[in-house]
Amino acid sequence: MENKSVILVGVGGQGAILTAKILVTGLMEKGYDVKMSEVHGMSQRGGSVSTQVHFGEKVYSPVIGPGAADVMVAFEKMEAVRYAQFLKPDGIAVINDFSMESSTTSAGLEAYPEGCLEAMQANFRCFALDAASIAEGLGSSKCMNVVLFGAMTKVLALDGIDWEDVIRRVVPEKFIELNLAAYRAGREAI
Repeated sequence: MENKSVILVGVGGQGAILTAKILVTGLMEKGYDVKMSEVHGMSQRGGSVSTQVHFGEKVYSPVIGPGAADVMVAFEKMEAVRYAQFLKPDGIAVINDFSMESSTTSAGLEAYPEGCLEAMQANFRCFALDAASIAEGLGSSKCMNVVLFGAMTKVLALDGIDWEDVIRRVVPEKFIELNLAAYRAGREAI
């Protein structure tokens, strides 16, 4: 298998790091060489978060440069635009059609940009889904990240890994069933 690069982007508190942990655990157990890098920024204050994952037969660096990511998973649509430069021209974006106010937009210092999803769709192959509504339909918006994870595994065709078993072992016990349902719903949404 050729090496693949995935960038997970969102706003602090959306679960990008837990999603990366599930991804990395499954890939490592499957025997891939995996490298991961996290950038938190002001994540605890609603700031931007990105997690980069490289995997394949032999990987030398966790850092994804501009134009190098095969897949982007955006937990928030403005973050997709912010990190679009990292996606390959033929890369795939899995985008949550969801907007989240930043500190500057909620304070009225600037307006939330219009047309984020449309800008991504004009330049990349995109799969947009309303992961927030899917998660709320399952009983909790907090599993939105695993809905997106399920969609990503389908886009990457990572079918040789028992992701449900990985989820059972990685997420807290009281949230296992919710997250399993979220994973399945994400795969069905693509």
